[in-house]
Order: sequence, then structure tokens, then C-alpha cells
Amino acid sequence: MLMLRQVQISSFELFQSPKQPGCCSSRSVTLPRTRLYRNRSGLRAMDGSGLEKLYLGMDFGTSGARFTVIDEQGVIRAEGKREYPPFMREESMDWVSSWKSTLFSLLEDIPITLRSLVSSISLDGTSATTLILNRHSGEVLCQPFLYNQSCPDALPEVKSIAPENHTVCSGSSTLCKLVSWWNLKLPNRESAVLLHQADWLLWLLHGRLGVSDYNNALKVGYDPESESYPSWLISQPYSQLLPVVQAPGTSIGNLKDSIRRQFGFPDDCIVCTGTTDSIAAFLAARATEPGKAVTSLGSTLAIKLLSTKRVDDARYGVYSHRLDDKWLVGGASNTGGAILRQLFSDEQLERLSREINPTVASPLDYYPLKSSGERFPIADPNLAPRLLPRPNSDVEYLHGILESIARIEGKGYKLLKEMGATEAEEVLTAGGGAKNDKWIKIRERVLGLPVSKAVHTEASYGASLLALKGAKQKRGL
Repeated sequence: MLMLRQVQISSFELFQSPKQPGCCSSRSVTLPRTRLYRNRSGLRAMDGSGLEKLYLGMDFGTSGARFTVIDEQGVIRAEGKREYPPFMREESMDWVSSWKSTLFSLLEDIPITLRSLVSSISLDGTSATTLILNRHSGEVLCQPFLYNQSCPDALPEVKSIAPENHTVCSGSSTLCKLVSWWNLKLPNRESAVLLHQADWLLWLLHGRLGVSDYNNALKVGYDPESESYPSWLISQPYSQLLPVVQAPGTSIGNLKDSIRRQFGFPDDCIVCTGTTDSIAAFLAARATEPGKAVTSLGSTLAIKLLSTKRVDDARYGVYSHRLDDKWLVGGASNTGGAILRQLFSDEQLERLSREINPTVASPLDYYPLKSSGERFPIADPNLAPRLLPRPNSDVEYLHGILESIARIEGKGYKLLKEMGATEAEEVLTAGGGAKNDKWIKIRERVLGLPVSKAVHTEASYGASLLALKGAKQKRGL
């Protein structure tokens, strides 16, 4: 059942200028969760026929997918989500079938009254999730390499050709996955093409095989600054598998006729290049000026800072994504919500937080980790967790942990500045930790910066902004 709700007008800003054959399915149908919103803004962008224009964004995360439909002012008109159905092949998850099924389920979940108004579509996927296809038939040639899958067998070869500390010098990089597959020396490997998860899902919609965006292509070695693949990569025999790269939110072409007719999208609906899930989440927060940052307080602590200067250092896991004429610099610590969940229940976290005085500094100095090892802002694979001494008061203990995580966050932004990034001026907050008002006040004191919750945090909202951007560019606006 669709739930009708009203929303206030919302302004927004936009950045300018698996073995494949034979599938055994044990699918369980996941009911959609869709919300339909009524437009109260009174502002509607119309096309020549007097019809309102809407923009569809989809987010394919690690465990499920979402869609968001917005209007020209960024007001959400509908949103919904699906879990991935458990298609199985032999003993492993058939991700290709599951993602494809979810894509078309999301399209069907969009209220039919809105589908005919959708002018543009974009989507995001998990970073470094990689598919290898036959460039002539589109057949998927192997199981997808998932975002967190490492190919250490290829790392020495990649390190021998790439510059020191380059983003690709990680076993989980897209390039390591490509090299690992290439070295299997399968028949007709020269006729293959590499796509990222978002590229492949978008291809199902527009039909032009071999198109990517420069956010997804970063971890395969693409240089977004020069807008080209570097010579050290082009000289390799597998470079012929690399996709054509465009800016995120660029029109690729019209939605396929068969899909348009099946779901009732308009004749001129376009499909635009996408991005990664983390970039889409940053776009959703609408931090558009250098110095604006987003800290995501989930299981781990991830920070992203909009900078005028590019910063990359694989030792700390720091790398920069291009956002038009700016750079999104990011790093992630192993501290975060996971250690809080290990020590406290949700009820305890809520109750104890209410008793914390956020204006008073905690004298306790911890480094909260679930296990040994840290990468950012300290690059030490052997760094041990520090959670002692534990005071008798649970309130004091939680206060000390929250403040210690805030100090780690502060060190992260300080390190990015020392590397040459624009200094942070304001921090927006996403993730589960954004719900803790006392923690926000602690972080504001520790960081010495304005800290607040982000209005929008869903990556699908960021993807819908990319769809809007592509439509505006196509219209010459």
C-alpha cells in the first residue's frame, strides 16, 4: 500500500560546471516499501506539453537498493526500497540475476502516475564492484568481483606499473580485479569489456555497452584530472577492456524502447552516467562549497571534504574523487559505531547519552577499535584498541568513547589539511550517529567547527540530483 505524506518545500544545490550459464533460483519475493509524497511547493517545471518533469535516482548498496523521485526543486515525490532477492547458482549468490531483478522491481514500484513524468534516470553502485562482459553479446563472463573482494595475486603486478601510493595499489582495487581475471588467460579475453556495477545496470537501461563515469573508473586507474587513462595503463594488453569514461550525470542516450513501453516512461526519457554509492551520499547532503565536509558515523567513521586541491595517499587510504571543478577528498577510520554496539545496547546508548554534559571535556583518552589495525588518520596495521581504564560510571565511559572518536575525526580533518586539502569549515553528519544530539555537540566542541545533521542522507537522493543535472545539461541550462 502506498503511504501518502506531505512535505515542505526543499531547496537544493547541484554541482555545476557469477559462473553465468544455468541459473537455479530460490527466490523469495521481497515486498516493496514505497512512499508517495504530494507536492506542496506550487512550483512545477513543465515541458512543452504542460507536463511536470521528474527525476529518478537509484542506489544499489551492499544489501539492497532504493529509489527516489524528485522534482525540479529537489522535493521528494516518491521513494522506496527493496532487498536483493536470494538468487542462487550452485552454492553461491547469483548477484547478476539479483541486481537485474531488483532494478526492474524498483522501476515497477514507482507509482505509475509518476513514471510518465520521469525525464531522466541515473543510479549509483558500490565502488570497485566489477563485471567482465563479452563486448559483442553483453554476456557476463564470470562472477562479479564484489566491492570488498581482494585479489592479492595481482597486487605485485599492479604495483610494478602504477605510481607509488596510487589508488590502484590495493588488492581490492578494480585494476587488481581486472589483472587477476586477465591472467587466467581465458579464450577470447581480448573481446571482453569491463564495467562497474552502476555501469552495467545503466547499460540494461540504455543499451550502449562500455560507458562508465570518472568516479567509478578512479579505482581502475582513470585520471579524472587529465580526463584520460594514463600511459602506464594504456600500454598494458588488457587496456582494451577499459570503458569509455564520462562525467557523472552526463546523458548517455534515451531509455530503451522496450523498457519505456513496459513501464510507461515518456518517449524522451534519458539515462545518465552514475557514480559510486559514497559519492551519491555526499551529493545528497548538498555540501557544495570548498571546506564543506560530511562525516558518516556508521559502523566505521568516514569523512569526505570538498577541496579545491586533489589529495591522494594510498598509505592512509586517502584518495580524491573529482566533482566537476572541485575534489572530494576522503578517508575512513576503523573506529565508529561498531565498537559502540559491541559495548552498549541501543537502549543503553540512548539512555546514557541523555546524561552526558557535552560542554565538558572528558579526561579519558581512548582509541576505540573492534580489533587491531588502523589506516586513517594513523597508518598502523598493528595499532591496538585502547578502551581502558573503564570508570565505574557508564555515562563517563560512553562520554569518553564518544569524545575519543570525535578526536580521531578531528585528526582526520587535520591530516587532510596537512596533505594540502582545503581546510574544513563546516561538517554535516550522516549515518546512525547523526541521531545522537549529544555526540553532535561533543564533536562541535572538539572540532571547533559548526556540526549539524545532513537534511538528506540517502544515496538515491544524490543519484536523482545527477539525473536532474544531466537533464539540465541536455536542455542547455
